[in-house]
Amino acid sequence: MSSPSIWLAVAAGGAIGAMARHAVSRASLHWLGPNFPWGTLAANITGSFLMGVFIVWLAAREPHSAVLRSFLTVGVLGAFTTFSTFALDVVVLFERKAYLAAGGYLAASVLLSVFGLVLGMMAMRALT
Repeated sequence: MSSPSIWLAVAAGGAIGAMARHAVSRASLHWLGPNFPWGTLAANITGSFLMGVFIVWLAAREPHSAVLRSFLTVGVLGAFTTFSTFALDVVVLFERKAYLAAGGYLAASVLLSVFGLVLGMMAMRALT
């Protein structure tokens, strides 16, 4: 079980990440229009980049700071985009030379998530 300080760090980071995600979405809608999910794309790419930056920085400089790691990765970036966590998981599997697992996880995550969304939409449309 995590300490209360880690839970608070995740909550605080989540609030910041969610507000940042909302800001990116609104700015993208204003500047680029509604015809493509530019905000989501920008958040996913930026969040994945920042996940890479933070993970290396934290491992090198703050290896024992579970609170800071939780605040930045699970909280801020988790709320900004879960795609950054997904990207980190794929890279970790790849670095462990678990290539088949990395490829399977990559394909399954993308395809099954889209399939899950479609099934959820179909289920709700059938009920309404």
